[in-house]
Amino acid sequence: MVPGNFRNLMSKLGEKLRIRKGMVAIVAVAFIFQMYFVRELVAAELLFGLGFAVLLGFAGLFYVIGAISERGLDWTETGVRVIADSARRGYASLEEVSRKPFRHPGSESAR
Repeated sequence: MVPGNFRNLMSKLGEKLRIRKGMVAIVAVAFIFQMYFVRELVAAELLFGLGFAVLLGFAGLFYVIGAISERGLDWTETGVRVIADSARRGYASLEEVSRKPFRHPGSESAR
C-alpha cells in the first residue's frame, strides 16, 4: 500500500506543480507583455516629447523673427524721420537761395 499511496501522492503533487507551472507561465507572459507595453509607451512618449520640442523650437524661432522685424520697423521709422528732417532743411535752404537775386543790386553785367 505504501507504493500506491506514494504514487497517489506524487500524482497529486504533479497536478499541483502543473497548475503552478501554468500560473508561473501566465504570470511570466503577463509580466513580459507588461514590460513590452511599458517600453512601447515610453518610446511613444519620447517621440511625442521630441515632436513638441520641435514645435516649441519653431514657435521660438518665429517669435524671435517677429521681434527682430518689429525692432527693424522701429529703426526704419527713426531713419525715415531723420531723412525727412534733412530733406525739409535742404528744401528750406534751397527756397531761401532761390529768393535771393544772383547779382547784387547796382552791379553791371559783364559783356
